[in-house]
Amino acid sequence: MQKISADVPNSAPKENYFLSQPHQPFFFAGIIWAVLLMLVFMASHKLLLKGESHTFLTPSDFHAYSLIYIVFTHFFIGFLYTTFSRFCQSEPVKKPYYLRTFFLYQAAAVMIVLGLFLSQTLMLWGMGLLLLGQLVFLYMIQRIFTSAQAPIKDDPFWILLALYIGTVTHALFILATLFEWQYLALPFAFNLYLAFLTFCVAQRMVPFFSHSNVSKHPRFVLLVFAALLLKSLAAVAGAVLFEAALSLLLGGYILIEVLRWKLSFSRSPHILKILHLALYWMPIALIGGALLQFGEYFMGVSFLFAGTHLLALGFLTTIIIGFGTRVTLGHSGQPPHADRITLQIFYLTQLVVAARLLYSLVYGFDLGASWLFDLSLGLWLLLFIFWGWKFAPVLIYGKREK
Repeated sequence: MQKISADVPNSAPKENYFLSQPHQPFFFAGIIWAVLLMLVFMASHKLLLKGESHTFLTPSDFHAYSLIYIVFTHFFIGFLYTTFSRFCQSEPVKKPYYLRTFFLYQAAAVMIVLGLFLSQTLMLWGMGLLLLGQLVFLYMIQRIFTSAQAPIKDDPFWILLALYIGTVTHALFILATLFEWQYLALPFAFNLYLAFLTFCVAQRMVPFFSHSNVSKHPRFVLLVFAALLLKSLAAVAGAVLFEAALSLLLGGYILIEVLRWKLSFSRSPHILKILHLALYWMPIALIGGALLQFGEYFMGVSFLFAGTHLLALGFLTTIIIGFGTRVTLGHSGQPPHADRITLQIFYLTQLVVAARLLYSLVYGFDLGASWLFDLSLGLWLLLFIFWGWKFAPVLIYGKREK
């Protein structure tokens, strides 16, 4: 038998670690787009202030669309492609499929950004391609749910419903762009897709990680969904007082239910403390947003969507930081813990919330401190740059933390 030389290289191709698990490319791209799209928003906002805007969406509409369907959806896809099959006890998503979704999203996001300043047609084609990517994602999640072996599928059902609503509202937003009716789609996209989907995952996973043995109210998720649906309808109809009262009641209900779970804070590791506080941010944001809405109505001022930003930054972003950190570490074979730097990232997230709230209050009372807009935006950029610096090596190379 002929002896094989030790110098002959191994012909088997080495797998690219960065693309080996679905959360890695999606989380990394989510971090990149969180920075780039906020810079684009800043640029379009500054152009508008100077009277030189040539964008095809208003800065606020682009800001909402890009965060909902590009930034946050990247994290949703990465997380659910990784974990949804485990929820349902189904086969995991195959690599060619999640890579197809990933590259569709990158091509679409580039087209949208370029088209925003150059061509409305290019931007709309980009939005259509992004919607196609979301449909590809939804199709796979539906297949996983249909083939589920898990005996209880309540939580996966609500997650799937939120994804369907997100896809429908995405299509509606694209149609609304042609007629400048975005205000009809955005409340449903934010409340019933972004907030509700994050809530569905959080109310399932945080008690599970915390080993809570307290049973949730059997209609808890249904009642939250119904309240968010009514809240969205009220926002579209302009029923400010009804929406504020509903938010106040919903926030109080969620707070009472979460307190009943008796999540152990003092004995929990830091990563769980972050998730506990993130979960509490939802009722806090709803109650705080309701009080600000009452203030807007009775004082005749505008706090620039302060309640929406409390929910998006306090609840959604903190949950993403917490879950993103846990999944990134856990799926690289490392203990899912929060070290000193991770805690600093969490504290920075709370500074982002505080700065944005302060800007809303200053704007509402006409105190003239417009620099707070730049501060809140700059802190957002710093947050994702800092998080990327910390965890990008783990996502790309599987590098172990020191």
